[in-house]
Amino acid sequence: MKKLLWFLVGIAAGFVAAHFVNKDPRGREALAELDARITEFTERMTEAYREQEASLEAIVDEAKRNAD
Repeated sequence: MKKLLWFLVGIAAGFVAAHFVNKDPRGREALAELDARITEFTERMTEAYREQEASLEAIVDEAKRNAD
């Protein structure tokens, strides 16, 4: 229970800190840059996942053809 309380306090503190940072134009710019980096990272991870998924599907399809 104590861990949950600290977790929730951390989340609340993060929101408060982000609010104060967002008030400053430099902070807003920093948050926008962070958001852009996170978006780029997630797009790359999604692309890599899709490529790996396609590769594995091709291997499974080939194995099925060879089994018949």
